[in-house]
Amino acid sequence: MLKKLEPSKVITTVIMGIVGIIFLLPFFWMLSASFKIEKDVLSFPIEWIPSTWNAIQNYSSVWLGDNSFGLYYWNSIKVAVLTTFVSVTFSCMAGYAFAKLKFKGRDLLFLVVLATYMIPPQAIIVPQYLLYSTAGLIDSHLGLILLNSFSAFGTFMLRQFFMSINDEIIESAKMDGAGHFRTFFSIALPLVQPAIATYAILRFIWTWNDYQNPLIFLRSESLYTIQIGIQQFADAHGSVYSLMMAAAVSAIVPLLIVFIVGQKQVIEGISMGSVKG
Repeated sequence: MLKKLEPSKVITTVIMGIVGIIFLLPFFWMLSASFKIEKDVLSFPIEWIPSTWNAIQNYSSVWLGDNSFGLYYWNSIKVAVLTTFVSVTFSCMAGYAFAKLKFKGRDLLFLVVLATYMIPPQAIIVPQYLLYSTAGLIDSHLGLILLNSFSAFGTFMLRQFFMSINDEIIESAKMDGAGHFRTFFSIALPLVQPAIATYAILRFIWTWNDYQNPLIFLRSESLYTIQIGIQQFADAHGSVYSLMMAAAVSAIVPLLIVFIVGQKQVIEGISMGSVKG
């Protein structure tokens, strides 16, 4: 027998659906505008389906024009992927150590790590710039990768998930002769894979969308990431909205792909965070 639908749940679902559509409307308009000729972009009422299609011309201007998005894409992919890999690796190891290893000053050190998360990034830009200038890391992708590779948030988040692992499982591994590294890689990591995937997706998105650090720490145009590339493109074509929308759509496609591919892991990670024990 079908369960009787509760009016409150139906109303809530309808309201959330409407809200979701409202949030998606700007994206749909941007996508539609990227397919139009320029004179139709700001037409009223809005033509959601273009009457005259100009997608090939718009996107070829973005990808094959003077401001080539290919190089910007490659730079962003390299920086985002390497940053995500390094950040996830160190956050996992630090989170496991703070959750399952017992050593003197552990809790105090963890509080110090959390305290760094309370400092606004804008407050340490000048010291970071001076340090990177001394180390010769200005205008390099290595410096940009190191900036976001060590995360207090990632350490805190993954520590909470490692704490949800029953201590008896860790003790059983020790009794079987497994050391810290064997226990970490063979037992602990597989149990928190959804949490790791969730943080990896978040770190990739944050790094891809980062505008401030590339703007300050990069000088050579050949090293620019996609966010700086869009600014360069806007300076040249800011008054042509169809081209700007095509550039914006191109910039967010990788984020959509990453989220669509990893949404299952994100949901599992959220579910893990809601149940402890």
